[in-house]
Amino acid sequence: MTIQDLPSLNAFLNSVAACLLLSGFIAIKKQNKILHRNLMISALAVSACFLTCYLIYHYHVPSKKFPDLGWIKTVYLLILVPHIILAALMVPMILKTFWHAYKGEWEKHKKIAKITFPIWMYVSVTGVIVYFMLYQWFV
Repeated sequence: MTIQDLPSLNAFLNSVAACLLLSGFIAIKKQNKILHRNLMISALAVSACFLTCYLIYHYHVPSKKFPDLGWIKTVYLLILVPHIILAALMVPMILKTFWHAYKGEWEKHKKIAKITFPIWMYVSVTGVIVYFMLYQWFV
């Protein structure tokens, strides 16, 4: 594996994280707390791997510019800007959500998880979309 393979790996990790998050959401809706816990810990681990690979890649490779394709670039930026903002905000939210679960503070956990989950899902899914737009569809 080379440094140039990391964007593809990152898209894969984001896809896996999104699947784990959705599965964890379904598990808790079905009152399967053990499965929910395991899926959410897995989502955290996969997302941590993503963040590590993302930082390694961007340490070595400058940011890639999206080509000037008129309205397509506008769509790209409308996806990218909230993705970046929410990605920065979600890290402390995820940690706080996990902290409350670890401490058994279930009401606090549920309250923040209702905000954290959709943001984490959005960032994971749009991360994959950004990858395809930047590295696959419009190269």
